[in-house]
Amino acid sequence: MCWPRLVFLAALLCFGAVFARAEDAYVLGSGDKLRVTVFGNEDVSGEVEIDPSGQITLPLIQGVPAAGKTVAQLSEEIYHRLSPDFIKTPRITIEVLNYRPFYIFGEVQRPGSYPYVAGMTVMNAIALAGGFTYRADKDEVKIVRGTDKTRKAIDGRRTDIVMPGDVIEVKERFF
Repeated sequence: MCWPRLVFLAALLCFGAVFARAEDAYVLGSGDKLRVTVFGNEDVSGEVEIDPSGQITLPLIQGVPAAGKTVAQLSEEIYHRLSPDFIKTPRITIEVLNYRPFYIFGEVQRPGSYPYVAGMTVMNAIALAGGFTYRADKDEVKIVRGTDKTRKAIDGRRTDIVMPGDVIEVKERFF
C-alpha cells in the first residue's frame, strides 16, 4: 500500500473517532425519545421517552436513570441491570430518535417551544419563531444552555449553534 493511501486511511479513522466522540458526548435529558435495542430480545427492546424525573422504563428493569448520561453510559447501565439475571450477555444499542425541544421567548413574533434540528443557529431559531418584533434589540440575545446545571444566561450571537433544551431570550431595545 502506498503512503498517500495510508495517510488518507489514518485521517479517515481519526475523523471517524472524532465524530463518534461528539455523538457520545451528547448528554441525555428529559424529553429525549430513544430507541433501545437489545439484540435477540425484542420483548425488552422498544422506543422510550425520558420522563420528567429523568428515567426510562423498560420491561424487566424499571426506572433506569437516563438524564445526565451519555448514550454510552446509559447503554452500560442497562447492560448491568440485565446481566446476568435476565440476559447472560446482552448486546445493546441506543439511538436518539427525537431530541428535546429548545425554547425561545422575548421579542419574537411566536415565542414558544420548537423541535431541535441539528446545526440550527440562533438566527434560524429566531426565523422559526416568526422573526423579530419591532421592539427587539437585534444584537442582544441571551442563551441558557440546556446542559448548564447553573442555568446561567450567557450572551449569544446570531451564529451560535442551538442545542436541545436551550432557552433563548431576545431582549427588548430601549430608545
